[in-house]
Amino acid sequence: MSFISQRVSTISPSMTLAMSAKAAELKAAGENVISFGVGEPDFNTPAHIVQAAKDALDKGYTKYVAAAGLPALKKAVCNKFIKDNGLDYDPSQVIITNGGKHAIFNALFATIDPGDEVIIPAPYWLTYPEVVKCVGGVPVYIYASREAGFKVRAAQIEGAITPRTKMLIFNSPNNPTGAVYSEKEIRKIANVCEKHNILVLADEIYEKLIYGGEKHFSIAAASPKMRDLTITVNGVSKTYAMTGWRLGYLAAERSIAKAIASFQSHSTSNVNTMTQYAAIAALDGPAEPIDAMVKAFGDRRRRMMELLDGMKPLGLDYVEPNGAFYVMLLCDKFYGMSYEGRTINGSMDMAEMLLTHAKVALTPGICFGDDDCVRLSYALSMEEMEEGLRRIEAFVRTIK
Repeated sequence: MSFISQRVSTISPSMTLAMSAKAAELKAAGENVISFGVGEPDFNTPAHIVQAAKDALDKGYTKYVAAAGLPALKKAVCNKFIKDNGLDYDPSQVIITNGGKHAIFNALFATIDPGDEVIIPAPYWLTYPEVVKCVGGVPVYIYASREAGFKVRAAQIEGAITPRTKMLIFNSPNNPTGAVYSEKEIRKIANVCEKHNILVLADEIYEKLIYGGEKHFSIAAASPKMRDLTITVNGVSKTYAMTGWRLGYLAAERSIAKAIASFQSHSTSNVNTMTQYAAIAALDGPAEPIDAMVKAFGDRRRRMMELLDGMKPLGLDYVEPNGAFYVMLLCDKFYGMSYEGRTINGSMDMAEMLLTHAKVALTPGICFGDDDCVRLSYALSMEEMEEGLRRIEAFVRTIK
C-alpha cells in the first residue's frame, strides 16, 4: 500500500528544477555556467520597499493579521486595479496570498471540481496543468502556433469548450513566450467566455514588463459580466524584484473571494506581516525603479534578438517577444542530428547537451508543452547574456 495520495501522485516532477539542479552541481564543481533559466529579475528589491519591511519589524508588526490580508494592503491593491486596469473592486474581493502561485492554487481549489475541464493555451507556464490535476480537474490543451505569434485565437478556445468546461487559464504577457495579447484579441476571447459562461483565471504577473509599444489590457475589464467571471492574479515578484518575499494577490467576484478567504484561513492563514507592509510601499511608491528595470530588460531584449538574428542561417529561429523577459528559441531543425555521437531527439536533449558541453543552462520547451523550443530568459547581465549566446552559437555550429 502506498502512503502517497493519488492526488499528489498525478503531479509531474518539475523538469525546470531538475535542470537547475544539474546547473548548480556544475557551478559547485567550479564550472563557469551561464544560466538563461532563471524566471526572476536580477535586480535588488528597491530600497524604499526594504526599508518599509525594516520599519515594520522595528515597530513590532510581527503578529497575526487577517488571513485574507492587511486592510491597508487590500486597499492599496484596489487602488492599483483602478489606476492600472480600470477595475473597481471592494477590499472584500481581494485576497493576499503567499506568492502568485499560491493565488492560482487557491483559485483553482475554490472553483474546480473533479472532472471539470480547464482550457490551457500552450505553450503554458508548467505549473498550470499540475495544479489543475491536483484539484481533480482535467487540463485541456489548445496550441498557439509560432505563425500566430504564440497566441491562441478565440475560435480555438470556443472549439475546445464542452459541457464539462469550467475555466480558461489566460496569461498575458505570457510565460514562456513573451506574447502580449492586444485589447481587440482579448475582447474576442472574453466574448466566447461570456457566451459559454466559463470562468477565466487571468495571470497578469508580468503586466508591467511590456515592450515595443504594446499595452496591457485586463480581460476582466472587457465588461461587467467578464469582471465577475474573472479571477485576476497578480503579485509583487516580477514588477518589484521581490520573488523571495512571496506575496501575491487575487481579485474575484464576491462569492468566490469569500470561499477563497475561508479556505486560506484554514491553510496558510496570513502572509507574513512585514512583507505585507513592504508590499504597500511597493504599490504606493515611486515608479522610477520599475521604469529603470523595464528599460534594462528592453535593452537586453533588443540585444538578444540582434544576436539571435545572426544565428538564423544556422537553423535557429524565434518569435519576437513583447512582454515578460523570455524568448522561445526554435531549435527543432536540429532534431535527428547528432553531436559527438548522440542524437538530438527533442528539447530536453538540446538543453542537456548545451549544459554539458557549452556550460549554458536553459529550459527545455517540453516543460511548457512545446518540444520544438527551448526557453531563454534575459534576466541576467548583458555581459553574461552575450557570452552565453556566443556559446550557443558555437555549439550549434558543431551539430551534424
